[in-house]
Amino acid sequence: MSTFVLVHGSWHGAWCWYRLIPLLEAAGHRVIAPDLSGFGRDKTPIAEIGPDTWARDIGRILDAAPEPVLLVGHSRGGMVISQAAEARPDKVRALIYLCAFLLRDGQSVLDVLLADLTSDVTCNVEINEAGGYATLPETAVQQAFYGDCGDADVALARLLLQPEPMAPVIVPIHVTSKNFGQAPRVYIECLRDRAITPEAQKRMYSATPCDTIITMDTSHSPFFSAPEALARHLISI
Repeated sequence: MSTFVLVHGSWHGAWCWYRLIPLLEAAGHRVIAPDLSGFGRDKTPIAEIGPDTWARDIGRILDAAPEPVLLVGHSRGGMVISQAAEARPDKVRALIYLCAFLLRDGQSVLDVLLADLTSDVTCNVEINEAGGYATLPETAVQQAFYGDCGDADVALARLLLQPEPMAPVIVPIHVTSKNFGQAPRVYIECLRDRAITPEAQKRMYSATPCDTIITMDTSHSPFFSAPEALARHLISI
């Protein structure tokens, strides 16, 4: 039995894993899917969310885990699992990046987004500087995240998406080969992703090589559109 810790991405919450969790559990695995600070059931105000807040959220889970876990980060969650592995290298069995931000030392999520010129997120994101958060217009949500997803899941997501705090995504992360570099890395690239384009994904996993590259022919949200295939890939790691 393995323990999977599923870390959601920007604007999402633990709710996005609802199709995947029972598949992993049915295969005998333990699954932890937290709401990061400021998302889902967590009501932390945006103003209180700093560059390391989400990494500390995951750090508390790792500290409580009896054995090293498989950390799965989706999208911006990739940044979070890298930070968590840097802080708790002994608690991580593997890092799994699901069409996620795999950042180099000294790089930020914003750096990658600004270079991904054809991303539907880059082209449509709206920044509220006074509030310290980012949103995506209603008209861009489906094409950016859910191009191959069912209507029910798209409707659910539209109801539950929340503003994205900017503080963690504009600050460069710090990772080292000594800590972050200890854990095996797996990258799951999604070929129809319009939030983080396949080209941007490839640039990241080429700059920070991974032990395994898995390819899925899906949009940015295979937990909705291909949960069975995603579960099989995760279980195989």
